[in-house]
Amino acid sequence: MLPTLIGTVVIAGIVGYVAEKSGFTHNGILQSIIICIGGAFLFYFVRIMFGFGFSSHGMNAIVSSIGALVIVPFHWRR
Repeated sequence: MLPTLIGTVVIAGIVGYVAEKSGFTHNGILQSIIICIGGAFLFYFVRIMFGFGFSSHGMNAIVSSIGALVIVPFHWRR
């Protein structure tokens, strides 16, 4: 369980960094990484508690990170 959690954090951090460097978001590198890690944590614990998600933990981390990057910045824009 712990290696899966650590891998989720690492994958989410990489997704946040790549999203910022590629121009997908304009939040700042640290902010994008924090948003991705938060989304990945949330989806990781939802998968543990309720048991739904993709079959691969890595795919869960990638999809939840991208989802968090899409949802959070648009939610707070005016």
